[in-house]
Amino acid sequence: MTDSCDSSTLRPWAQRQACCPTFEPCIEVLDLTVAYDGKTALHRVSLDISRGCITAIVGPSGCGKSSFLSTLNRLSDLTPTCQVSGSVRIEGQEIVGQELNLITLRRQVGMIFQKPNPFPLSIHENLAFPLRHHGMNDRQRREEEIEKVLSRVGLWEEVKDRLHAPALGLSGGQQQRLCLARALLLSPRILLLDEPCSALDPLASAVVEDLIASLRGDYTVVIVTHNLAQAKRIADYVAMFWQVDGAGTVIEHGSAGTLFDSPADPITAAYIAGARG
Repeated sequence: MTDSCDSSTLRPWAQRQACCPTFEPCIEVLDLTVAYDGKTALHRVSLDISRGCITAIVGPSGCGKSSFLSTLNRLSDLTPTCQVSGSVRIEGQEIVGQELNLITLRRQVGMIFQKPNPFPLSIHENLAFPLRHHGMNDRQRREEEIEKVLSRVGLWEEVKDRLHAPALGLSGGQQQRLCLARALLLSPRILLLDEPCSALDPLASAVVEDLIASLRGDYTVVIVTHNLAQAKRIADYVAMFWQVDGAGTVIEHGSAGTLFDSPADPITAAYIAGARG
């Protein structure tokens, strides 16, 4: 990651371009359709997501943003009535309709949910458990990795003297950062974040937002957010989802600077202005 990425947390989009100088697809979505019990939630979504950048998925409730996110690591498989068609390629590999090792896929495409979901274990065990589960049996190496990842999310100094205390005793913002640390431990290439700040107070939200921005350049980040100001602060690219004929679809996608400053679609312009949605 370049120095400009390190210092770009809350800079305007134009000053963040050094982190994503060219659009290079990491995720390629083509004609993706998602239905539940035969009712279409997403219809023929096509969207490329650039490697090493932060892409924000925005739009009103009910336009399929979370459904879209769940297809990118096959969490949609956990809903028996969900049917997915079309194509999703991760680094060129098709994941829709294929026999895959889903544990491996979800290790490479980590997910953070709206509500923090630490295990009902100690802070330390929240991180040691997944490392052991994935075969890291060297205790010293586990401890080094735990300290490293807690430092990365800004938690080490806050919790190093109480690592064996219950994780559920942490504040909401600390719990969310712990969940992010747990995802980072497994060295994913892609991080999916579904409204990661919406359950947090403004101060905790700001800390998590800064952390997400700091991941630019090291990870491909896809974040669903209703907070347009947040998307404008941290995103390199933005995809605008809207409900058309009862199903969600993408009506506009482009750089954050272009979409917020001069949107091409009148619906996007009205939504950004607060007149729609």
